[in-house]
Amino acid sequence: MAYKIAVASSDGANVDLHFGAAESLDIYEVLDDGSFSLLEKRKTSDSSGESVSESCGQGRKDCQTGGCGNNNGSGGGCGNGAASAKVEGICDVRAVVAARIGFNVTKALEKKAIASFDVECPVQEALEKITKYFYSVDNHIRFKK
Repeated sequence: MAYKIAVASSDGANVDLHFGAAESLDIYEVLDDGSFSLLEKRKTSDSSGESVSESCGQGRKDCQTGGCGNNNGSGGGCGNGAASAKVEGICDVRAVVAARIGFNVTKALEKKAIASFDVECPVQEALEKITKYFYSVDNHIRFKK
């Protein structure tokens, strides 16, 4: 089953941006054979600085229903502000890769069943390792020490 990974990169070659600083995320599609390719460059905010969340509802029921969000002003839910909106904007991905992902964003991602990886390395290396990891998880393969 194909899935998507969001990568925070300033140049498309290196994972070098913090999640919160990324104005856009590179969305890669990983195919069943483990190959991956750049699918799109998704903006995380519009020209006014407002966060956007156009990708929600693409097969994820929790995105359509608001998931863990709580919009009644009680302060509950996944969080608030731009970080929460950024998470909503990538709710169709399986993982996020960035140089740094803060605690609150990590928790908001977890509530959406999105894995997060804090790494600083070439995008190619990060994607190879993460796809290998997901392959082993999906196929119940244990690594030997």
